[in-house]
Amino acid sequence: MPGAIRKRSPLRLPDKPYIALGLEGSANKFGAGIIKHDVDGSTTVLSNVRHTYITPPGEGFLPRDTAKHHRDWALTVINDALKKADISMRDLECICFTKGPGMGAPLSSVALVARTLSLLFGKPLVGVNHCVGHIEMGRQITGAQNPVVLYVSGGNTQVIAYSQQRYRIFGETLDIAVGNCLDRFARVINLSNDPSPGHNIEQEAKRGKRLVPLPYTTKGMDISLSGILTSTEAYTLDKRFRPDGKHRQGDTDDIIMPQDLCFTLQETVFAMLVEITERAMAHIGSREVLIVGGVGCNERLQEMMGIMAPTD
Repeated sequence: MPGAIRKRSPLRLPDKPYIALGLEGSANKFGAGIIKHDVDGSTTVLSNVRHTYITPPGEGFLPRDTAKHHRDWALTVINDALKKADISMRDLECICFTKGPGMGAPLSSVALVARTLSLLFGKPLVGVNHCVGHIEMGRQITGAQNPVVLYVSGGNTQVIAYSQQRYRIFGETLDIAVGNCLDRFARVINLSNDPSPGHNIEQEAKRGKRLVPLPYTTKGMDISLSGILTSTEAYTLDKRFRPDGKHRQGDTDDIIMPQDLCFTLQETVFAMLVEITERAMAHIGSREVLIVGGVGCNERLQEMMGIMAPTD
């Protein structure tokens, strides 16, 4: 039944330490991680190296250019990961790579690198589902047993739980992902893409003081974000909007700053995410929440989720 503690894995424990190289490049970040699986079932992250393709403010990243970035940086990142883990390619037991979902061209570059290394060094090749990889890594790091998972990234917004031997989607976005929503608005107000648009939205939101009206669209355990993005963008065309974030002579209190829109967008969207996660927890009967994906790094989202599901 949903929410029941899953049984112990049927896979037997390794009879010696097992070291795996993982390659990820489903979007604009190429990463190489090395993990050691010990005979007692524990795991240790030996290294985690990344390089991000960053475009100028106001621009997104094209699949073709992102794929070229991954090809150009793959060997540098992998060699750095091996050096930090203090191992060589011959010490690896297998090579894992993101099989999807993600952007097609960057994923192809990662698969090409993984297949080449597999053939060169005679190592087994393991394709990994992007979503399951996020969840299982989160479970390993946090020790969560059977959480309701909020998976929020540039391409995904889903509420997931484990039921009947597989992960199942209990709620999701009906249009665009939350990370895509934040990134697109960052481009509208010309925020830097370094280190990421979402991070810079978060920093701007900390300076926001005004909450302006936006649609709030939860539908059961699903949400819709495209209308919220359109409404937020509309405020940038309002005569009260100050794109430079500065007051003008004669301004009243009824002025809208970029940081106010970042604050409003975050508060509204994150409240919706917390609501559908809480609804899923009640439906499933779980007391654990795990946030995975790039947007999960947002401290305000973590804070709001912690208020809804405090640590015992």
